[in-house]
Amino acid sequence: MDAGGFRREEMKHYKFAPIELKDANRFIAQFHRHNKPVVRAKFQIGLMKDEELIGVGIVGRPIARMLSNGKTVEVLRTCIKEGYPNACSMMYARLRQISQLLGYEKIITYTLQKESQSSLKALGASIVAEVKPQDWNRKSRRRDTQPVYREPKYRWEL
Repeated sequence: MDAGGFRREEMKHYKFAPIELKDANRFIAQFHRHNKPVVRAKFQIGLMKDEELIGVGIVGRPIARMLSNGKTVEVLRTCIKEGYPNACSMMYARLRQISQLLGYEKIITYTLQKESQSSLKALGASIVAEVKPQDWNRKSRRRDTQPVYREPKYRWEL
């Protein structure tokens, strides 16, 4: 088993690679079920299988300003093409590993309550909060809105 708990045989067909934010965002725009691309990030990686990009992960500052303490990062997006079992769990495990190697003490992410959350459960992540629907747009701070903002979520710690 590797550090993420996956069998080496399972992992040998997959390879993680650096990727530019614009390329990760292009992938998200094409394949993500409900989120749009991100504006900025601390780092992002791609997941390749047999030289095909099958997934991306993006990590950045926490969106919620009160959680942004310099020691916490947020997995802003994971996006895996359909038909690759365990690939999302592998992506979360690698994003957690890189974040820890960079010295971050807390890694958070959010899922819609209606999603299965199986990838995070497989990693032993914990739900730390239920998050009510909200809109990030304010009179003093204009933001583009997305329909997904109006859905209840869970905040997780990896």
